[in-house]
Amino acid sequence: MSDNPKKGNYILELMKVFSSEEVCRQHLRKLRWDAGEYCPYCGCEKIYEFKDGISFKCSDCRKRFSIKVGTIFEDTKISLQKWFVAIYLITSHKKGISSIQLGKDIGVTQKTAWFILHRLRHASKTMVFNRPLKNVVEADETYVGGKETNKHLSKRIKGTQGRNTKTKAPVVGVVERNGNVIAKKIENVKGKTIKSFIIDNVVIGSKLMTDEYRAYRGMEYLYDHKFITHSKGQYVKNDIHTNTIENFWSLLKRGILGIYHHVSEKHLNRYLVEFSFRYNTRVQTEEGRFNSILSNCGGRLKYNQLIGESQ
Repeated sequence: MSDNPKKGNYILELMKVFSSEEVCRQHLRKLRWDAGEYCPYCGCEKIYEFKDGISFKCSDCRKRFSIKVGTIFEDTKISLQKWFVAIYLITSHKKGISSIQLGKDIGVTQKTAWFILHRLRHASKTMVFNRPLKNVVEADETYVGGKETNKHLSKRIKGTQGRNTKTKAPVVGVVERNGNVIAKKIENVKGKTIKSFIIDNVVIGSKLMTDEYRAYRGMEYLYDHKFITHSKGQYVKNDIHTNTIENFWSLLKRGILGIYHHVSEKHLNRYLVEFSFRYNTRVQTEEGRFNSILSNCGGRLKYNQLIGESQ
């Protein structure tokens, strides 16, 4: 594929390049085994290829496998061609794509499309983007959940304004200016919880920008901490602001409200991974993001595991 294809023609070019299952398998093989071929069961680097071009056998454990074993594609009945289109769609749309729309686009049921999207979110979770941030870092918290004013009067819950978590899930995030973002659902917005997240994800001694929320008090002992006072109408003071992380929250919420409409708290972290991946690969070409997902497709995600996992 070309590095800078016209957006409208990309899917046509994608299908032209990946014209058969064999071509798709070979591309996946090249990316997955870029550092060398190995057995997904025992890790042995000496494997044999069968004449069918699909199956392999380990010289150590003697197990037979395909390039899909040990990946998000394992045991899938969906063709790799359809998977590749799904990868393009989830990585190219800035606000994501719903399972209903994906099902229509690639010709599968909504339930199957939902599982495909969650598998791709699973592949988006790469440690490359989880390295501690440094330099100038902005930190902020937000809440994900429906507004009570949008509900019928009889279904509204009282006392849910502000930082109340009765109907909303708290999320904290840090973003390095001109760098990556890391976001995570948290149990509460207490100082101990937020500080622990920041310490885990921001290099000690970095410049830290926040608002005046009391949970950030005391961070000056570990960071060059500056804050902006939103309650006084301040939003930018020289280089002190949290506009970058707030812009990410806006993109996240527009995606949830406009595309997904509803995201359960149980799977919220998976959606945070999806939006973080797109943000962190924003300077890559569409081909780069596409190949990044394929390069990190290791790790099988079973349906029962997905629907049965805890928050």
